[in-house]
Amino acid sequence: MADPNVHGTRLAAVIGSPVAHSLSPAIMNAAFAAAGLDWTFIAHEVAEGDAEAALDWARREALVGLSVTMPHKAAVAAAVDELSDTARRLDAVNCVVVDGDRLVGHNTDGGGFVDGLAHDAGFDPAGRRAVVVGAGGAARAVIHALAVAGASDVAVLNRTAARAEVAAAMADGVGRVAGPESLAGADLVVNATPVGMGTGDLSMPVDPDLMNPGQVAVDLIYHPLTTPWVAALRERGIEAHGGLSMLIFQAAFAFTHWTGGEAPVAAMEQAARAELAARAAG
Repeated sequence: MADPNVHGTRLAAVIGSPVAHSLSPAIMNAAFAAAGLDWTFIAHEVAEGDAEAALDWARREALVGLSVTMPHKAAVAAAVDELSDTARRLDAVNCVVVDGDRLVGHNTDGGGFVDGLAHDAGFDPAGRRAVVVGAGGAARAVIHALAVAGASDVAVLNRTAARAEVAAAMADGVGRVAGPESLAGADLVVNATPVGMGTGDLSMPVDPDLMNPGQVAVDLIYHPLTTPWVAALRERGIEAHGGLSMLIFQAAFAFTHWTGGEAPVAAMEQAARAELAARAAG
């Protein structure tokens, strides 16, 4: 395991598999530098099934915290000492605070989505109708967060009805399973599937012709920054955004959990965009 004193007095890390591609080190190291903290953040490859060993390492080496990505979110939720209400409801942890020997698990994905939506589109979900495409972990976090933010209706569109029902249940009282006909009447449409992520993948999560100007769309994919779906929606005059802001704002919540301070979001966004541009350049 890594030495927590390498390149700084305190260490934080993201655990996942694969994790070498993660933008989190660029984002969090920029945040620590902007805040004047002598901390460093690394990407740490942890194979599926080894999440508990990684948590033991975090305790033993007195890390300030962990970010958690696939495939460990559920395993970490089962292994930490305490869960926030949101992490317990979602049965998923993406942020761990090391508090002495105790590990406290949080889920900042949904909050990151809502804050990113406000940042990109000035959109407040309160009283609005939303459609979420997908029923995986990211979809469930978004569905739950939309309900908490006061959305009046959260329709879940997914190929598998049973999974859609589980996801819709995350939106207490306002969630439902729906079909493509729900798209036209939505104020907000969110793609929470990986469709359109791969290089050269021109497929789209839903037909752009089913949507209308005046709606807001968010694709949780951030690499590429503009997916084929986002590009097609913009061509039709529909406001559409990628998922980079969700990534940045969920990291901002983690920064605040670890430091107690306000996250330097502008520096984090600049670092993320610079890293993506560097990767695109080759």
